[in-house]
Amino acid sequence: MAGKRKTLTQVVPQGTIENKILFIRNRKVMIDRDLAQLYGVPTKALNQAVKRNQGRFPSDFMFKLTQSEKNELVTNCDRFKTLKHSASLPYAFTEPGVAMLSSVLNSETAIHVNIQIIRTFISLREMISTHKELAFKLSQLEQRMEKKDEEIQAIFQVIRELMSPPEKPMTIVDKSV
Repeated sequence: MAGKRKTLTQVVPQGTIENKILFIRNRKVMIDRDLAQLYGVPTKALNQAVKRNQGRFPSDFMFKLTQSEKNELVTNCDRFKTLKHSASLPYAFTEPGVAMLSSVLNSETAIHVNIQIIRTFISLREMISTHKELAFKLSQLEQRMEKKDEEIQAIFQVIRELMSPPEKPMTIVDKSV
């Protein structure tokens, strides 16, 4: 069994899955065609399984693209050019929707690919979180350096003033004579 998992993981590398995750309606989603390809089933079969189990796919798990979203998808992603003349609108699955697919697609491949997809979503979320933390820490450091920079600039200014010759030569008067 362990050998089988390794083979399936090699068949669908994380980078391949990452390239199929799109950002639509402010959500990370995967399109039904891409998922069907990963699972090794026809798109029609995937969508039929979903329709037979509609109660498992509320709007935050899956939604149908609008015509303008489909057009934008076709324009921006070459792999969807065959959708250009299609009358049907594709479905987009969010992370929970992808997780739910494993319960309606009963094949060994679908289960293992689904696990890999979920791991990819988690990895992307962790990466985004790390970038946010790093950006916050960098911002804090910049603020501290600005304060230090002001202090350093003030020190340089004092040193410059001390190094520059006086504007008027000082006259020393000896009052003891």
